[in-house]
Formats: sequence, C-alpha cells, structure tokens
Amino acid sequence: MTTAFRIFPLRLASVALAAAMIVTAPVPVMAQDNAAEARIRKIESEVRALQRKVFPGADGRFFEPQIAPGTEGGAVTASNIGAPATTAVTDILVRLDALEGQLRTLTARSEEQANALSQMETRLAMIETAAGAPMNLPAPASTAGTTVMIPPVPTPAASSPRVSAPTVSAPTVSAPAASPPVAAPSASRLAAVQEIAKPQTDDAGDDEYSYGFRLWSAGFYPEARQQLTKFVEQYPTHSRISFGRNLLGRAFLDDNLPEDAARWFLRNYQANKNGDRAADSLLYLGASMIAMKDTKRACIALAEFAETYPLVASGRLADAYQANRAKVTCN
Repeated sequence: MTTAFRIFPLRLASVALAAAMIVTAPVPVMAQDNAAEARIRKIESEVRALQRKVFPGADGRFFEPQIAPGTEGGAVTASNIGAPATTAVTDILVRLDALEGQLRTLTARSEEQANALSQMETRLAMIETAAGAPMNLPAPASTAGTTVMIPPVPTPAASSPRVSAPTVSAPTVSAPAASPPVAAPSASRLAAVQEIAKPQTDDAGDDEYSYGFRLWSAGFYPEARQQLTKFVEQYPTHSRISFGRNLLGRAFLDDNLPEDAARWFLRNYQANKNGDRAADSLLYLGASMIAMKDTKRACIALAEFAETYPLVASGRLADAYQANRAKVTCN
C-alpha cells in the first residue's frame, strides 16, 4: 500500500512534465512564423510605397502605370494612349508649307531690291545727264539774245580781244580761247609783284604752282592767272594739276570774271572727278553760275556737288556750300 502510494505521485509528476513539454514545445515554431509574417508584411508595405512613388495613380500630375496587377507584361491600357504621332506624309507637308512661306518672303525681297536698284540707276542716269549736258552761258553784249555753249578755256598769252569759241559739248574741251588784254601795270605794281619771291626747289612744276598761289594770295589776279596758265600748260601731268586748274578758276572768279572762271572749274571737274580739287571746282562752278545769275545751272551744280561729294559738303567745304545754297532758291 505504501509502495503503490509512492509510485502514483511519480507517475503523476511524469505526466505533468510531459504535458508541460507538449504545451511549451510549439512556442519557438510559432515565434518564427510570426517573425516571417512580419517581415513579409513589411516588405509588401515597402513595395506598395515604392509603387506609389513610381506609379502615383491617384495624382493627376503623373501618368498611369503601364504595368498593373492582373495584366500581361508590357500591356498598355486605353488611358495611356496619347495623341497619335504624325506620319511621314504629314511631316513632309508641314515642311513644304514652311519652304513655300520662305520662298514667298525671298521673292518679295528680291522684287523690292530690284525696284530699288532700278530707281537708283534711273537717278544716276539723270545725274550723269545733268553733269554731261553742256551749260549755256550768256553771250557777250555783241551777241545778245542768243545762247552759246561754254567756250574752251582761255589763255592770257594771246593779246587779241576775247571772242566766243565754237560750241563744244562736255566733257570735251578744245584749244584755249583768247583772253582780254591786260592793261600795262604801273611801276608800283611791278615793284610789289617783284617782291613776291618765286620758290626754288628740286620740283620745278611745284615751284611754278606755288608762285602762282603766292600771287593769287596777294591779290595780283592777272599775274596769278598768267603764272598758273604757264603751270597748267607746261606740267599737265603734275601731281598739283588739279590744284592749278582750280586756282586758275579762282583767279578769274575773284577778279569778277565768272564766265571765264566757270570754264576752268568745269574743265577741272570733268578732267578728273577724283582729283584733289575736283570737289572745289564743282562747288565754285555753282558760285560762278550764281554770279552770272543763272539760277537753274547753279542749282544743278550745287545738287551734284552734294550728291557726288557728301563728305566734303558736310565737312571741309560745308560753310561755302551752305553760303551758296542760301543765295539761290532751288526746286
């Protein structure tokens, strides 16, 4: 009885121990399952968050994802189809329209330039016609009522009275015509002229011109004309020939002989329009016409001067040009 009583508690303790082992045995397995499930859920949540970043379908600022659950890879939904792309024919038509527009623009510009060029040529022809047309000067008192052309250039060497030369057309200039006789100078005048020294350098032509310039500057116009005529005849190719012809015209104009001055100014201008004093001669040709009260030809000469030599007209000879313009009324 005592032995049986002792064995029973031992059995009972064994059973209890076994039951406890049975109860506590699944605990590590369940803990592992819960950890795996948590990790899977965390990964799924991160994937969904990543999908929301990449394909924020609820935000209208972004495009809908082209890959959606339940669709095959690469499938495109109707909402993802944008405007149809242009075809090759459409592109060609657009480019043709652009080319036609550019062609129309180029054609218009070409026509405008051709019209402007035509107007310039017409204006140039009118200027050349006005410049090349012979200028009619009043005849001497013995031939009043008639009109004659500009006679050839006079020379002070001849002693016969001046007469009108045959008519010539510009720019041809024939042999010099006769000039009016010069009265015999007084002794005091001869002495004053002799006081003007003639330069003596290695350039004989320049000496002749410089001496004529000194006579003109001193107011001895007849003597200056004689000296300058000598220079022009003896040194026709000298570097100062344009200066000489122009100054010879000035010697006539300053001595109140505008008709003879006009011949020299016209000759110098027509001989070389790019000469050193060609612009001066054209301007003083207008001044000569003003002195002769020939307003029409004065306006022609002044207009051509401003057209041919705009820099000189607004620079070195601006004052003289404006003074002459103020003396006449041109249309």
